[in-house]
Amino acid sequence: MHPQTVPDAIFHTRVRNDALGGPNPFEWKKLSTQDVFRGKRIVLFGVPGAFTPACSDDHLPGFEAHAEAFRALGVDQVVCLSVNDAFVMHQWALSRNIEKVMMLPDGNAEFTRKMGMLVERTSNGMGLRSWRYSMLVDDARIEKLFIEPDFKDNPSGVPLDMSSAERMLSHLQGL
Repeated sequence: MHPQTVPDAIFHTRVRNDALGGPNPFEWKKLSTQDVFRGKRIVLFGVPGAFTPACSDDHLPGFEAHAEAFRALGVDQVVCLSVNDAFVMHQWALSRNIEKVMMLPDGNAEFTRKMGMLVERTSNGMGLRSWRYSMLVDDARIEKLFIEPDFKDNPSGVPLDMSSAERMLSHLQGL
């Protein structure tokens, strides 16, 4: 059973602070679920892992490509969540030229676990990861949740259809 509102969690992020100077002008910033979702309409998609083929080649680029279309339909922010740390999420965004999607690290898997989306990927040496899903959230209330089928530990792969950017866009367009 998945929650009707997004669960309380803390996200450990890194934010740029030019006053720090040097080659790494970033500092830690904890964001709460309320910081991310309160008073906003958010499209969030959860992925199994940064730099993995389907996530990197299709899922993340699809949401980046449609970010303006989502905004035109009343979405305040498009958010990519993965059970990876802030450093990995930052480098992944840089490697794919991501500028419109917020990269949200769930390094401790707190949010993913509380969403009921945490699965074992130990057969691939990936530890605990997020199942692939997307959701429309309005002021912390989950309006629509798209979950890929065959949710289970150690799948041979995780499909990318139900949680695609195109499916969410069609939902918002009422198609």
